Amino acid sequence: MEDNKPNPQDTSETVEPTSTEIEQGSTSTEASESLDATVNKNTETTDDTQRFIPKKGIGQRVQKTVSGINIYMLLFILVLFIVAFIGFASYSSNKKAENQSVINGQELSQQDLENLASSDQQVGDAQQTLTIASNAVFNGRVLVRNDLDVAGTIRVGGALSLPGITVSGTSAFENVQVANNLSIAGNSAVQGTLTVQQNLSVGGSASFAGQISAPSLSVERLILNQDLQINRHIDAGGPTPVASRGSAVGGAGTVSVSGTDTAGTVSINFGPGSAAGIIASINFANNFSQTPHVVITPVGSSCANLNYYVNRTTGGFSIGTTNAGGPGTSCAFDYIAID
Repeated sequence: MEDNKPNPQDTSETVEPTSTEIEQGSTSTEASESLDATVNKNTETTDDTQRFIPKKGIGQRVQKTVSGINIYMLLFILVLFIVAFIGFASYSSNKKAENQSVINGQELSQQDLENLASSDQQVGDAQQTLTIASNAVFNGRVLVRNDLDVAGTIRVGGALSLPGITVSGTSAFENVQVANNLSIAGNSAVQGTLTVQQNLSVGGSASFAGQISAPSLSVERLILNQDLQINRHIDAGGPTPVASRGSAVGGAGTVSVSGTDTAGTVSINFGPGSAAGIIASINFANNFSQTPHVVITPVGSSCANLNYYVNRTTGGFSIGTTNAGGPGTSCAFDYIAID
């Protein structure tokens, strides 16, 4: 059988507050209202106090603001500003230069190309640039009225005719033919053979490291610093001097000369009344600059008995004897005159 006694946990009972609890709640409420009144009063007092605080001047505010700023931070900001300004100016300058270097192009239509092929047409003006990307072939002549600038290599298949050419760098030519004068201001080096078909005129000195081969060589003055070697004969050229008979050659005696001023032969024929003294005088065609050395040699035995001697000057020489030659006899002397 179940127990019919009531369960204390399931029973709901209303607990009424006691008089002591009501009094405590009333006291707590009054204390809270007293505290709020005190806070409101303090707040009103603070607002009144702030309302009567005097305001600071502009100078004091600026001084306070400046004193709170770091001077190094200001310098850093100033440097950043200067760098940014320089970068902006450089960028603007480069941008302007790029805009100026841009060449405005102009496209050619098919009609423009046909006009160029059929007639003389003007395309654009001097301020514009015609850029042709493909190769171009001109069947006729090309006239350039202004300067021609070539960035690459010039290849000419035919003859090149120029009124003048100025080359600042090094040039290489296979064959060069100069129809008129060739003037070289600096030094000239010829590694191969130099062939001159006509005259060669040298205004200054000429230096040759090798041999000189010439069928004939004409010089006004030849100075040799070393020995002179002649493999053939010496042929002294020049005009023939003038011979005159001396008083000691005798009546009807004759004198003649053959050769040049440098070398020759004097032939003498003695006549009746020959005596000691001058028998022949020779006058040079061209005077020497100083008295030459004259050497005479008798030819044959007919002059062996004569005691001969020579007198010489820059204009000639004379042959004399200290004894008389035989009338009707002939005598000859070879001479050499060297300055």
